[in-house]
Amino acid sequence: MKKTKMILGLSLVAVSGLILVAADHVDAPAVTGNAADITDLYTFQGQDTNNLAFAVNTQGLLSPNATAAATFNENVMIEINIDNTGDNIEDLVIQAIKRDDKMYFFGPYAPTSTGTSSSIKTIAASGSVTISSYGATPLIAEKNGMKFFAGPRDDPFFFDLGQFKAILGGTASGFKNPGTDTFAGTNVLSLVVEVPKTMLGTSSKINVWAETKKKQ
Repeated sequence: MKKTKMILGLSLVAVSGLILVAADHVDAPAVTGNAADITDLYTFQGQDTNNLAFAVNTQGLLSPNATAAATFNENVMIEINIDNTGDNIEDLVIQAIKRDDKMYFFGPYAPTSTGTSSSIKTIAASGSVTISSYGATPLIAEKNGMKFFAGPRDDPFFFDLGQFKAILGGTASGFKNPGTDTFAGTNVLSLVVEVPKTMLGTSSKINVWAETKKKQ
């Protein structure tokens, strides 16, 4: 199953025990607001300290009225790339693709190719989860030490856009404490997978980035 890159999420370095995040809520018109639009990538230690959690949020700025109709796209794969050797090339990938009412996960495994094109190694299937509905109790699946979730969530990213614009315009010298959460009341579609650290190699530091890739 061949894929072509649609949009590349921001890369970040994840060190065990730290919470790290990259955010990008405004993209080119071709991807803004659709299933290929990545807003945030979070990597953090799980409640079980032997695990690392990855969360990819897409389709930002969803109003409560629009959230119930928002869906993952069966032709768009979400791919989490993991570099555990420090060369900024993915050594492992975790892939997720929607089919009907479920999200199917593959990996982490070493990809057969790197860069903007990917294929899914079906024998590396790691689990699946029924996609949660808006307003319903979140559905979480577990298999082989991994945990999986897919569905709508409140946007966890905090940013005071109005104050940021004031700083850029020279009418303010810094952010307020507390500020105003521009994203309060808006939602995203989240993909979350928790993985035992033993599946990610032996390095104490990894680089992580996310992509969405469209089926050709």
